[in-house]
Amino acid sequence: MSGGASVGYLQTGTRAYRRTSLVLFAAGFMAFGMLYVVQGTLPAVSREFGVSAATASLTLSFTTLPLAVGVVLAASWSEGRGRRRLLAGALLGGAVLSLLAAASPGFGVLLVLRMLTGLALAGLPAVAMAYLAEEVEAASLGRAMGLYISGTGLGGMCGRLAGGLVSSAVSWRWALTLVGVLCLAGAVWVARTLPPSRHFTPEAGSMRVRLAALREPVRDPVLLGLSACGFVLMGTIVSLYNYLQYRLTGPPFDLPEPVVALVFLLYVCGTLGSNWMGRLTDRRSRRGVLLLGLGVVAAGVLLTVPDVLLLVLLGTALVTFGFFGAHAVASGWVNAWATRRRAQASALYLFCYQTGSAVVGYVAGLFYGAHGWAGEVGTVGLLLAVAGVVAWRLPGTRGRVEPPPTT
Repeated sequence: MSGGASVGYLQTGTRAYRRTSLVLFAAGFMAFGMLYVVQGTLPAVSREFGVSAATASLTLSFTTLPLAVGVVLAASWSEGRGRRRLLAGALLGGAVLSLLAAASPGFGVLLVLRMLTGLALAGLPAVAMAYLAEEVEAASLGRAMGLYISGTGLGGMCGRLAGGLVSSAVSWRWALTLVGVLCLAGAVWVARTLPPSRHFTPEAGSMRVRLAALREPVRDPVLLGLSACGFVLMGTIVSLYNYLQYRLTGPPFDLPEPVVALVFLLYVCGTLGSNWMGRLTDRRSRRGVLLLGLGVVAAGVLLTVPDVLLLVLLGTALVTFGFFGAHAVASGWVNAWATRRRAQASALYLFCYQTGSAVVGYVAGLFYGAHGWAGEVGTVGLLLAVAGVVAWRLPGTRGRVEPPPTT
């Protein structure tokens, strides 16, 4: 597409453009709300099923790990079959499975249903950006993409907040039911309203051929390094918010659960971090800004060590600020570096990113259960040190960072 208006493509100011942008915003909001609602329910799940914090966190890990695998498979499938049907189906499937999970008779059934939810929801992040890139003219794409990304971030925050507030007031089952009902209605609206693809061209070849294209980014040390940083960043923030809820409801803080749920509002700091560090890369090297983001996250983690509520909240805000900023740099660098096989490079980064959520989110809980908050800090501190070494070895480059896919 050219930089100007392109015949047949959606343009800013038109009714079709506004409708498509709104639908994708809502789709991102709902998908990430369903994905992260369980993070706010972890203390309630622990009480009902009598499981530890680490075991309760599997309700999130068993969602994000299948999603990590599903993104790769869904992206490859859509190259040959199309975007719209997969996008709408992901939301409908996720909503139905969320309602079924709310009625789980046991913890094992809950984990299975959350695993299926992750697989279903993978279809949306796998194709949403590709759909916009194919249907919106180049001059209008940035605004549409930014609106979708803001929807995913806002949905993730609201899902966590709703999970914490509703589970503390009623039960975690009502939290999943509320989100499931709202998203089921919204998914039907998306399926009926989202315009059909007009510019999608199926890619020839089998799924095996398309998946084989992943070999190229896997052999690139820069893309592997950026993906490793994504693994650590996502694992750090997910594990911190997972177990911070348990820490704040216990001594010496003893805060009521509805108040603790409000901690998820600190996610708004992420918008400031991604915007500021994104602009900073216009003047500084990406490597330098990535290292800065990792440093801010590490400083925030250390601030949470003392049993001083103000310092804990300030440290959590810094972790959130630094995470979104560093994630903006890393994910944008992937797209800038991968001149070929860009879709596969992005899939590799997203796979490692969501795998970090699942693996570190659980493993850090084991150390938290054994050593308290020092176990959480020690686990993520070691990983951040490794990520710092990896980032230091990346090439120093300059240039604008594209908006990241958010949590």
